Amino acid sequence: MKDEMILYHGTNVMFDRVDLKHSKDKRDFGKGFYTTTLEEYAASWAENMYIRYGGKGKFVMNFKLVPAADLNVKTFSGLTREWLAMIKNNRMCGGTQHDYDIVIGPVADDNTMRTVALYVAGIYNEEMAIEQLKSLEAHDQVSLHTDRALECLEYLGRKEIS
Repeated sequence: MKDEMILYHGTNVMFDRVDLKHSKDKRDFGKGFYTTTLEEYAASWAENMYIRYGGKGKFVMNFKLVPAADLNVKTFSGLTREWLAMIKNNRMCGGTQHDYDIVIGPVADDNTMRTVALYVAGIYNEEMAIEQLKSLEAHDQVSLHTDRALECLEYLGRKEIS
């Protein structure tokens, strides 16, 4: 993992402190706080959240992550079998089906979601899903799953988007 990362979080809610108790369940890498290195992707997520749920506005929050050396970090290099298995486990079982503090890897987003959903439903086997995913490009996500990971996250500010 890089020594330092600038991360963005798109939201429809204003908050100053990350609290894992407010994390949604059955997400790609489990219950956690999700960010990306791509500001425009975070802005798109803020827009989606606002359209779906309303809220106080559309915000992109900015953070700096300087991970401690002893954190347990998992990095996926792409849309791999291991990535697919983690998503299936977390989406089917809920909670956090691993012991990582931080997970970095592709998002199961609009580009990949159809294939992931067919795999989770048992319609695609692993080979079929991997074959379908080969040609797709996915955005990145960095998810934090423990208070130890959050201690390494510095809030830099937020901006409202129109």
